[in-house]
Amino acid sequence: MGNEIFDIIIIGSGPAGLTATIYTSRANLKTLLIGGVEFGGQLMLTTDVEDYPGFPDGIQGPELILAMKAQAEKFGSRILQENVTSVDFSKKPFAVYVGEKKYLAKAIIISTGASAKWLDIPGEKKLIGKGVSSCAVCDAAFFKGKKVVVVGGGDSAMREALFLTKFVSSVTIIHRRDKLRAFPILVERASKNPKVSFIWDTIVTQVLGVDKVGGVILKNVRTGKQKHLETDGLFVAIGHSPNTQIFRDRLPLDPKGYIIVKNETKTPISGVFVAGDVSDWHYQQAVTAAGIGCRAAIDAHDYLENLTNE
Repeated sequence: MGNEIFDIIIIGSGPAGLTATIYTSRANLKTLLIGGVEFGGQLMLTTDVEDYPGFPDGIQGPELILAMKAQAEKFGSRILQENVTSVDFSKKPFAVYVGEKKYLAKAIIISTGASAKWLDIPGEKKLIGKGVSSCAVCDAAFFKGKKVVVVGGGDSAMREALFLTKFVSSVTIIHRRDKLRAFPILVERASKNPKVSFIWDTIVTQVLGVDKVGGVILKNVRTGKQKHLETDGLFVAIGHSPNTQIFRDRLPLDPKGYIIVKNETKTPISGVFVAGDVSDWHYQQAVTAAGIGCRAAIDAHDYLENLTNE
């Protein structure tokens, strides 16, 4: 703080931010990671991670994050578990604020991620990772031969449902309207799949279960009638919200709020880079976030090298 200037400040502590921190600190760059109060991003809500390379028996999401954090600290990075409240990219060195505290850096990597949208209903939060999920690609394998519910009516909901059919015995799509918003070809594929059924004009009002999901309470929005539906899993597929509020009016965002990048990591502001789900609305996987975190770190290193040589 004060007159101290870091080579690089990394904002966000998911796989993208932590991978970037490992690379920059290992390259002897003076690195500060401001990871947020809720350190680790969405992996902290994930129990068994079976698709991250190098762990044939799987690994717990929080365990993977803590291992990445320890590796970053091993190479000398400084890590703060506080929330960034504002930024100033209008002049160099760049300024990052945590409340009244100001931190300065020659380069910035933004890796604040995206948060899944949840239903905010009773039973949902306590059963996340115990049958409630927002990622079929991450968790479908845990539901082999079981019955699951998907909530949503857009492209992501159809993709989730279709992916799940490779593992589960049945998928029931719950949608609050009487028609889907998804791309027609996805609707056609879901409609023709014998494992997929639909319940229209309906919302989920409660998730049932103590240690794992056992069912849901449904409510018809037209009639008000409620019913109980037995299920082993609830997949919420109503979209994600990128964590970009503090960057509005600082960086270009697309209509959904994701940071617009060129060459995957670069922003229009020289020296400000982006990595992970904060700009990636499509893949949203830990391994892709880590890969882009690596690229952002190398791009930032090259930028700083050019500054030194100017």
